[in-house]
Amino acid sequence: MPAAPRVVISQSMLFPWVGLLEQVRLADIFVHYDDVQFSKGGFVNRVQLKTPEGMRWMTVPLESLHLGQRIDEVRIAPPERWRDAHMMLLRRSFSGAPFAADALELAEEVYLSEHAHIGALARASLLALVRYFGLDAGTRFVDVTELAIPGSSSERVLAVVRSLGGDVYITGHGASRYLDHPGFERQGVNVEYVNYRRLPYPQAHGAFTPYVSGLDLVANCGRDGVRYIASDTLSWRDFLNERD
Repeated sequence: MPAAPRVVISQSMLFPWVGLLEQVRLADIFVHYDDVQFSKGGFVNRVQLKTPEGMRWMTVPLESLHLGQRIDEVRIAPPERWRDAHMMLLRRSFSGAPFAADALELAEEVYLSEHAHIGALARASLLALVRYFGLDAGTRFVDVTELAIPGSSSERVLAVVRSLGGDVYITGHGASRYLDHPGFERQGVNVEYVNYRRLPYPQAHGAFTPYVSGLDLVANCGRDGVRYIASDTLSWRDFLNERD
């Protein structure tokens, strides 16, 4: 009898940091969770890059954003207003990196495609990185809207996992603020948190930081960068005990 799948649920993020790529690597099923409210100041439409002048935000401008919009409803400003500036910033960030051409090609392919909303663009950027590192083998990707599951917060997450037959839910650290861990266990689902290793890799422009776009790993390490995508998980009890 096949093992029940490990499920990860995440909002899409623009060319995300290695930590989200690690969540994909750990998942049997990865759920795109973009029918939830867009939050200004998050990572759906922006990501950090290292440059010779220090850390810089690369942000996709949005159009007609209003309070309460879902991620998959937020429109992107016309790309001709910002795409060239993004590519210039990426070239500045990756200047001299051995695999800069790979990273720039990934970004350009994503930016030259049409995207109906910011969730679609961010999702495409994630999947471009996932395919580059070969993390999609054996992983099923699901749009949460296909499941037609109502609700919110911990109860909805649990319902999504159960609808997919999962018995392990893997998540990032922010979920500790709202998940009902015992409630998951009562329904036969174990909650595990990613134990981020943040492995240093060769990186330009000062001291190493893991909190930059996964494009930085592409530019500096090429496909061999997959060996730095290597985090494991902790049970929710061990995770909470370590934080106390």
